Amino acid sequence: MAKTWLAHYPEEVPSSFAYPQENLASFLVHSAQSFPNNPAIWFFGRTMSYRELLDASCRFANAVRAFPLAKGERLAIMLPNCPQAVIAYYGALLAGLVVVQHNPMYTERELKHQLQDCGAKALVTLDELWPKVQHIQRETDVEHVIVASVRDYLPPTAALAESTSQAWDIGGSAQAQQGVIAWNELLMQGTSDVPEIEIDATEDIALIQYTGGTTGVPKGAMLTHLNLVANTIQSALWSYQLRDGQERYLGALPFFHVFGMTVLMNQAMYKAGMLILVPRFQAKDVLRLIHEFKPTVFPGTPTMYIALMNHPDVAQYDLSSIEVCVSGAAPLPLEVQAQFERLTGGKLVEGYGLTEASPITHANNFWGERKNGSIGIPFPDTEARIVDENGNDVPVGEIGELVVRGPQVMKGYWQKLAETASVLRDGWLFTGDIGKMDEDGFFYIVDRKKDVIIAGGYNIYPREIEEVLYEHPAVAEAAVVGVTDSYRGQTVKAFIQLKQGQQVTAAEMDAWCRANLAAYKVPRAYEFREFLPKSAVGKILRRELVEDSKQNA
Repeated sequence: MAKTWLAHYPEEVPSSFAYPQENLASFLVHSAQSFPNNPAIWFFGRTMSYRELLDASCRFANAVRAFPLAKGERLAIMLPNCPQAVIAYYGALLAGLVVVQHNPMYTERELKHQLQDCGAKALVTLDELWPKVQHIQRETDVEHVIVASVRDYLPPTAALAESTSQAWDIGGSAQAQQGVIAWNELLMQGTSDVPEIEIDATEDIALIQYTGGTTGVPKGAMLTHLNLVANTIQSALWSYQLRDGQERYLGALPFFHVFGMTVLMNQAMYKAGMLILVPRFQAKDVLRLIHEFKPTVFPGTPTMYIALMNHPDVAQYDLSSIEVCVSGAAPLPLEVQAQFERLTGGKLVEGYGLTEASPITHANNFWGERKNGSIGIPFPDTEARIVDENGNDVPVGEIGELVVRGPQVMKGYWQKLAETASVLRDGWLFTGDIGKMDEDGFFYIVDRKKDVIIAGGYNIYPREIEEVLYEHPAVAEAAVVGVTDSYRGQTVKAFIQLKQGQQVTAAEMDAWCRANLAAYKVPRAYEFREFLPKSAVGKILRRELVEDSKQNA
């Protein structure tokens, strides 16, 4: 397929780049050398410079190596966005270890499954989460638990955010248990020398990142140092107007999700920017942070932008510092994009990615030609095609499966050869997403392959219906799913969250949809909810809505 998208590359973005063959943590090392006194992270009123962040990361690295932990062994991190999350991440990489991120909201069952699967020997977590770990540790390979407290990095006068619960005191039972060590004690045991660990960037795994599990059991994507180095640089090149050592990154996306890890944590370290850490997204808190600290870069999810736009006090805050926003993890409704750009004056573009690609493969241009509603064009050094069920290219404009190839594509799934072979074929990653490419080389995601609704022989794509629902002035959020129907096989059901103070009936929504959709696409049922279920990164969980519909049928 001709690379028609090259014509739409900004002149400042090279279509090919020589990615450094080095440890992903070199981003931190280089920035600390070039900008030692610049603020690296901000957390509830306290800042750490790049010199201080590198010092702490090296101490962490040298301390855990002395456990001992050998190169290639896995270290699990179960933390919200806090200083320890950044230090442990780069410290583990400096030590030659493989990082495995875990959502702090996981249940014991979910955590145990992933720890057993990856075989982590050490784990870093918060004091308040330690009991959860304690209950399952004997059923895993975890030998060392490092227990931190958010209070370690709070200035004396700072109050904890409402989202941070009362810390659990580890002074007694936790430290009495063999293999458990407090965070500050660990750092005191390590030296500040940068470890000299030889890394093969192409082959050595930096990260085992578990997929979201929205379509089945989570699998561990093996991402090499080169995968993550490449995707970080690709995303930085795409934001070519950003200045080294001058940008402020609003860290509302969780770092335990690969989107936040790459476009926030890794890119901020690469560009020597300041990370404003947000442990938990709360719309009012984020509005205040933007107003007071003037971040320039705000990667997020559609639900985050929706929450800010619809907050009743939004007019009281100055959001004009925002220059660059890339939306990911879920489709970006056109109305949300337009409203948020009017509100901030910045650029909000839709991108596309998946865990298996570190994660970004496509994005619209910030300052060049873009096509609203599309996911844009492939990143530098990234190829993309639309193929049929046999893997053959389909004509321009026709629908098929999106497949991608590039330096950011994973090595494979951890200990899952069959699953790896099913999605990696001749170097191409089969995404499972249904899309199309137009005559200018812009790509569009129609929907997830598994989310397509087949009703009465018609293929119905939820995203198309959701776009219509979002255009209704009373709708804050919406999700469309297929539910079982004895006559049509499946039928369309819409779940709707209304904006505060709005009232709309199912009949009114039905009339709206009938005026904007073909009859076979119109939802047959509408359910209004106060909130829609979401993942930790803000993606609406369609599968949970399907299960709820089955139980209530």
